[in-house]
Amino acid sequence: MLAGRTRTAIPRLFRERFEDVTERADPPSGDEPVRLTERAVDRAAARLPAYDRARITPGIVHLGVGNFHRAHQAVYVDDCLLADTTWGIRGVSLRRPDMRDALAPQDGLYTLAVKDGASTQPRIIGSVIDLLVAADGAGPVLAAMTDPATRIVSLTVTEKGYCHDPATGDLDPGNDGIKADLARPGQPATVPGLLVEALRQRRQAGIAPFTVLSCDNLPANGRTLARIVGQYAALADDSLSGWITGNVAFPSSMVDRIVPATSDADRTEIQALTGLADAWPVVTEPFTQWVIEDVFPAGRPDFSAAGAELVADVEPFEKMKLRMLNGAHSTLAYFGQLVGHETVADAMNDAALAQLVTQVMNEAAATLDLPSRDLDQYGRALRTRFRNPALKHRTAQIAMDGSQKIPQRLIETIRDARADGKNWDGLARGVAAWIHFLRRGPVDDPMSERFAALANRYGDPADHADAVLAMREVFGPLSDAAWFTEPIRALAATMAEGGPRAALPQ
Repeated sequence: MLAGRTRTAIPRLFRERFEDVTERADPPSGDEPVRLTERAVDRAAARLPAYDRARITPGIVHLGVGNFHRAHQAVYVDDCLLADTTWGIRGVSLRRPDMRDALAPQDGLYTLAVKDGASTQPRIIGSVIDLLVAADGAGPVLAAMTDPATRIVSLTVTEKGYCHDPATGDLDPGNDGIKADLARPGQPATVPGLLVEALRQRRQAGIAPFTVLSCDNLPANGRTLARIVGQYAALADDSLSGWITGNVAFPSSMVDRIVPATSDADRTEIQALTGLADAWPVVTEPFTQWVIEDVFPAGRPDFSAAGAELVADVEPFEKMKLRMLNGAHSTLAYFGQLVGHETVADAMNDAALAQLVTQVMNEAAATLDLPSRDLDQYGRALRTRFRNPALKHRTAQIAMDGSQKIPQRLIETIRDARADGKNWDGLARGVAAWIHFLRRGPVDDPMSERFAALANRYGDPADHADAVLAMREVFGPLSDAAWFTEPIRALAATMAEGGPRAALPQ
């Protein structure tokens, strides 16, 4: 049943979205470029929103309004607004005001630039109609979340924003943010705290709950978030926990689009293309995918009309993406960092690393319950996407937060491969590369201080690998499994002695 259902859905994975914009704008007159705003937008040489933006009203609050959200979910919503103007997005940055400060003077407008290597196609996105910063105070954010017009709260906060133990998927009650939220009821700053407090206030006011839509790279992200929110609510108010379990929908979803960080060169190119200065445009690839579990009791935009896939079971798509794309991406990023490749495209031009990427994808595919023909096609498409030279997707960006990513992207795949008697040599190299990467110095990771202490304490690479592998927060029960730890330890020692290339397949 699963295989048949997937066989009909898989070809839609390769939808490509190009915008037909070929004119280059005339340069603006005067010394200062004209800023992208609602008043100036009709001057842009770019595809413009086809709806009357003055008629847009909010229906979605999105937590974590960053580049990925603006290149993915906000674009789908932008397409939906032509038919239904009640789904505008209120974007919330959890900590930093940078996005608000960049986009508020632009009335929330920004440029999406789709790059395929041969061309750059700009499009103005207008679906983000408000921008808030939770760090400035929870009040305005909670007011947006408790507005009866808000029917969906979605989020892209990365793995660390869930305040959970990646190895178990449970809330981490020792997390500093969680402890602070529980100590100051009504003034939350974390994602679980904001969601629970907003739902509490809606329940108290007799307002129907919103649907909570996770768009992060977590296994069973809807169920995982439901468990985390329920566990937080149980700590705050056990009766509320039961109400959330019985009344709030947490659909799972799978998202896919490569979105690198925006550079000054991107800003310069996009200004030349559109004729308007944009403080924070976003650059992406033609490929985009969104698979959503269709459970929205409070209503939803017509996502399917915008190209998303509404399904009963997201898990097959989710595992395919986490294991084949994300697992290979992380492996490539750590080896790329270790051997000096700045971008994914640079790393893919390294024949030995490209061979390893193919091996990781094939090993991951062997753990999936999907037709091999479709998985082969998906793997070929991924490798083509990785080679896109226009994106400049930095390996350092992908290498961030490894302690949160490795369990979902590599460890679970290794566990399943071993249980089925399948090969996992390439996957093991990805884990070992991460451990060796941790020895190089400070890393951008929630556990960075602990990793720095281990690197300073253990000069011997094998001892250092043993210390990292003992971290059950990352490896779970595999910390005690010699079949897993011994080959990883050996690979890490090989890298330390002969360099990272010494551990690549020969």
